[in-house]
Amino acid sequence: MAPEKESNGLDNLALALAGRVCDLQDPKHGEEVDSSMDDEHSKLVYGVTDVPPWYLCVLLGIQHCLTAFGGIIAIPLILSEGLCLQHDVLTQSHLISTIFFVSGICTLLQVTFGIRLPILQGGTFTLLAPCMAMLSTPEWTCPAWTKNATLVNTSSSEFIEVWQSRMRAVQGSIMVGSLLQVVVGFSGLIGIFMRFIGPLTIAPTISLIGLSLFDSAGTSAGNHWGIASLTTALIIIFSQYLRHIPVSFPTYGKDKKLRTRRVYVFQILPVLLGIGLSWLLCYVLSTFNVLPSDPGQYGYLARTDLKGDVVSKAPWILFPYPGQWGMPTVSLAGVVGILAGVISSMIESVGDYHACAKLSGAPPPPKHAINRGIGIEGLGCLLAGAWGTGNGTTSYSENVGALGITKVGSRMVIVAGGIFMIAIGVFGKMGAIFATIPSPVIGGMFMVMFGVISAAGISTLQYTDLNSSRNIFVFGFSMFSGLVIPNWILKNPRAISTGVTELDQLLQVLLTTSMFVGGFFGFLLDNTVPGTKQERGILAWNNAHEDSTSNTPDSEEVYSLPFGLSSYFSSSSWIRYLPFCPPAAPKSSDGCGANATSEEPTLRHPEPSHVINGVDL
Repeated sequence: MAPEKESNGLDNLALALAGRVCDLQDPKHGEEVDSSMDDEHSKLVYGVTDVPPWYLCVLLGIQHCLTAFGGIIAIPLILSEGLCLQHDVLTQSHLISTIFFVSGICTLLQVTFGIRLPILQGGTFTLLAPCMAMLSTPEWTCPAWTKNATLVNTSSSEFIEVWQSRMRAVQGSIMVGSLLQVVVGFSGLIGIFMRFIGPLTIAPTISLIGLSLFDSAGTSAGNHWGIASLTTALIIIFSQYLRHIPVSFPTYGKDKKLRTRRVYVFQILPVLLGIGLSWLLCYVLSTFNVLPSDPGQYGYLARTDLKGDVVSKAPWILFPYPGQWGMPTVSLAGVVGILAGVISSMIESVGDYHACAKLSGAPPPPKHAINRGIGIEGLGCLLAGAWGTGNGTTSYSENVGALGITKVGSRMVIVAGGIFMIAIGVFGKMGAIFATIPSPVIGGMFMVMFGVISAAGISTLQYTDLNSSRNIFVFGFSMFSGLVIPNWILKNPRAISTGVTELDQLLQVLLTTSMFVGGFFGFLLDNTVPGTKQERGILAWNNAHEDSTSNTPDSEEVYSLPFGLSSYFSSSSWIRYLPFCPPAAPKSSDGCGANATSEEPTLRHPEPSHVINGVDL
């Protein structure tokens, strides 16, 4: 997303900055935007390195988790269809617990050893599309009997092997694909990647993530269009019409006096509120038997008592562990498809880092911190694959908006949020509760969520010259090809027959992954069709993601390694050759990515943009 002076309502960061619009200009005194931004930073209650009271850390940490709930929960629910788990809600709850557990671990790693900014880690939709494409191949298509609830025995060894074999294939592909992100991050190659990737590559890649999932949204919402429409309407009302209406909550200030504080709840939690109210309505309608009790009647799947025994069957304590579904297997086709998602995730995260630094009052992240952050995210994807979430991890933009609203930029708050997510993963009944959400409610959420993802991708075109026929051709052809080719391949799965089984599988996954097809043509055409950097949007894109490498004392305090590791490394001469280590001294450029100090480092670059923001509104 791109933070703008005028919020579009779907942009979390823009929503968070809505209260700052009036502060950006002072016609009486002629203050510039930069100085007002400095004033805004000074209004932070707690900075990155500050430690708020424990109760505030707990409350705000839980809030950060709540803002990411929609995206984290949606991923296992969507993936369960490809894994043949539509009618195994208990296993779905286990997947939800696992992804929360791993997200908590990755959050702690990122805040402690990675970018060290207050930014949450969670599942990513960029890896969901290639995983679903892989599971749609003839080899992994679900048997017909798994789609009939009356024929599925979730405890049978045959059914368990059906879904676990698919999960192991997804796990192996994610683990191997994540190695690219580890290498790119810790080797410092992220700068080279960014040099060739511009808005005309990003726009079709991200937009097609949402567009390619329209069938999942329609299938879930179609189980009861009334409930799905209500969920969609509630999310729209909360996020668009009520976003500027605060709700007063009692707070306990530093002066030990009870006060009321206005919190823009509808800005932070529109998805959670929409799902909760629709879920409650489904419960009431099920209790009074307003919804049909006959499985053959329309609307039966909106009942909440279909999965009521799941909560009672789920264990109180659950410890997810690596390899819990068996030894992962590796598929070349799956790995190549995952690589496309990994590249998109890296680009997304770079924008997240700058946005988070801006709102938390930190200096712009230097190169060594960005390299370390991307490397840790790759390590997080590796852990997610090993644990068997069916997905990876990435930086969540949802918590960036919360930073702007709460004015608490302390990373200890995110540490508390990471611990809370681990707790959710350990308590199995919490995951089971979320797995009981009726499918029409989920479908209504998908209607908004996937639409926002598509629009977020298109929003990157703001950096390009949209009056250029060249740009219109590149984007239009890339988008249309990303829809036509995968659709045709899915309808004709046996059309690809080269005689080499492995090559057939590779082409099948790549050509049915919309984001890969669209991104490939966008990358190829944008880098080969003649056009100026200004016309292509490269100059504006680079300015928005300007990588300031200032090494001021503030920067050193924020981005240095913990536990005295920076001081230990600085005593070694060879450390300058590691692109992910902090510089030894605040001098000009050295091997670790230090650069000459710059004046007002937190104010030099414009508001950063983000690729997939507002996924959870």
